[in-house]
Amino acid sequence: MGLNWYVLRVQSGREDRICENLQKRVRAANLEASLPKALVPTEVVSEIKNGKKRNYRRKIYPGYLLVQMDLTDDVWFLIRETGGIGDFVGAHGRPAPMEPGDVEKLLGEMKATQEKPKVKIEFQKGESVKIKEGPFESFEGIVDAVIPEKGLVKVVVTIFGRPTPVELEYWQVESV
Repeated sequence: MGLNWYVLRVQSGREDRICENLQKRVRAANLEASLPKALVPTEVVSEIKNGKKRNYRRKIYPGYLLVQMDLTDDVWFLIRETGGIGDFVGAHGRPAPMEPGDVEKLLGEMKATQEKPKVKIEFQKGESVKIKEGPFESFEGIVDAVIPEKGLVKVVVTIFGRPTPVELEYWQVESV
């Protein structure tokens, strides 16, 4: 049948522990060839709080685990008997393998955030903000656009009675 990627439903909040437990059981049963990889899909997110930048791992799909495996009876039984695992994602109780393109895209996104963390920006279009740093310090304005790829927020500020769009770093503004 060959190695395919499958999605398992697991207890939310315990994904990492369940993944480690599954990998230990696979090694103990000597089934590494049939189930070489099990992982929790995560991304690295960067945020600035209180002037300090910190990176943390965030689960992309909480409550789910990805496994690469050859679906044999031994592997099926091992997975079903592992604590914390619910069932496979698929129609009518039958596991459905993920499409190879979807797997490549997901693994690519995970690798990309490892190299360059995703920026977490919590502003919404239309939100009132106050500029806390830069040439427009202490001005108030309305968020016009959020550009997470560049870490920018476009704010419309009233200068001399005219609305003026200003692009700022996301950490230069705060919610009012």
